[in-house]
Amino acid sequence: MSTSPMSLPLPGLLSLVMPAHNEAPNMPELMAMVARVLPQLAERFEVVLVDDGSLDGTAEAAHESLPEAYRHCLRVITHAQKSGYGISVGDGLRAAKGDWIAFSDSDLQFDFSDFLGLATHLNEADLVTGYRQKRADHWKRSVTSGVYNILVTLIYRIRFRDIDCAMKIMSRSYLDAISPIVSRSATINVEMYLKAKQQGLRVKQFPVGHYHRTAGERSGGKIKPIIRAMKELSALQAKINAARAAANTPR
Repeated sequence: MSTSPMSLPLPGLLSLVMPAHNEAPNMPELMAMVARVLPQLAERFEVVLVDDGSLDGTAEAAHESLPEAYRHCLRVITHAQKSGYGISVGDGLRAAKGDWIAFSDSDLQFDFSDFLGLATHLNEADLVTGYRQKRADHWKRSVTSGVYNILVTLIYRIRFRDIDCAMKIMSRSYLDAISPIVSRSATINVEMYLKAKQQGLRVKQFPVGHYHRTAGERSGGKIKPIIRAMKELSALQAKINAARAAANTPR
């Protein structure tokens, strides 16, 4: 694999997957950032917005906020009820049509300009991820994330920092290699790293910025999703094994 920097814009189609729950107030700034950054990032792009049971018109706000020249690039996947982060990201990744796939959050805590730096390393790695240099979260959420990352290291010997950082960009071949995705919670991030390790795929990490949420509804850090993620973390390998066995069973 070449170690020379990947030239931008990326050739072909890029899919940007974004889960969103009640993020209508953030859509004007978010879609302005999409229109500013994605034409620099790839020759062509689509935005796969997974509207996770929003009650505030998130999808409509996204469509209205995206400049008219790019509105045809927006695809919306709608959940009738809130399904959670892992399911939303998974549905978005499965729906993505791109030669390159990125995903991030819709809460404006990341600057998509950082994708421009991450993408230049796609000649060196199948998955390129960010890690937050300085988290702009409440201390309780940062502590919870820190403990979770320690557990991931202890259980699966995955030695990367800030595994749940929502700034990731990957090749289509990587996404195909780790499919089917079995996680239904925040362990979807662990699954990405674990399958890369098991299949000898290359992962690179680089620092990205992180910013305070100023609008919308914070969903991370609540006790129920944390407990669900902890339970699923211990069962993740068994689920991966079961999916692999099912895929190899003659029909």
